[in-house]
Amino acid sequence: MAPTPDPTRRTVVLGLGNPLMEDDGFGLAVVDRLRNSYEVGPEVELIDGGTWGMNLLPAIETASELILVDAIRSGAAPGTVVELERAQLPRYLAHKLSPHQIDLKEVLALAEWRGTLPERTVAIGAEPAAIEMSVGLTPALADAVPLALAAVRARLADWGRSCDPRRAMADA
Repeated sequence: MAPTPDPTRRTVVLGLGNPLMEDDGFGLAVVDRLRNSYEVGPEVELIDGGTWGMNLLPAIETASELILVDAIRSGAAPGTVVELERAQLPRYLAHKLSPHQIDLKEVLALAEWRGTLPERTVAIGAEPAAIEMSVGLTPALADAVPLALAAVRARLADWGRSCDPRRAMADA
């Protein structure tokens, strides 16, 4: 049974990364696919966080629930989708993947220190195959986009948020 939606809560899905650095653009690709292929409720905000660093703090601090979508170095095979709960985030963020993660670690630490990091925070991503100056995802990460998207949609459903295929997509 799905939870009853609470319109007073705001859920943020935050795509992170740099699309000019190959697989580092994974989080942006997932959020872009979500934005273009699905209808989310008005209480869900999809944000292209790119490499914004501390500029992301207001979006994080005002969220009731937060889903971070990014390339995540977990030590698994390239393309392996991983989900990290709030308590696991500092450990994953301690490994430098790209310059934006140093900023993200600091942003999350500041929100934690201020008591504003949402209790419901999760990171969903995939192990990158390559982080090099190049546009586009490697085949392993391109194949992982629908799997990560399914994980984001499942988390939204668990939190009582709607995320339905767009009508044109459903009719195709």
